[in-house]
Amino acid sequence: MFKIRRNPTTPGEILKEEFLVPLGMTQGELALHLNCDVKVINRIINGHTSVTAEMAIKLAAAFNTTPEFWLNAQKAVDLYKASKKINKLPKSLLLKTA
Repeated sequence: MFKIRRNPTTPGEILKEEFLVPLGMTQGELALHLNCDVKVINRIINGHTSVTAEMAIKLAAAFNTTPEFWLNAQKAVDLYKASKKINKLPKSLLLKTA
């Protein structure tokens, strides 16, 4: 059975705590650097919007990471939220061999 034990760290938390705070950078400064609206950065940091593939590419370029780093963090959050909504999973269609 698919079970995620803890609420994963959001891309926004990572962005704020691992990048913006250590660099002494504001959300506005990052938005200007990424050529996007500060509201987009604020929504990501506050967990109100997801990191898109386009934003993942921009963040990766800005912070010398990979787009996959940001998308994997987002995927972990998405899967956790989805797993909390599903009460019962269907049985496997494949026969188990042991």
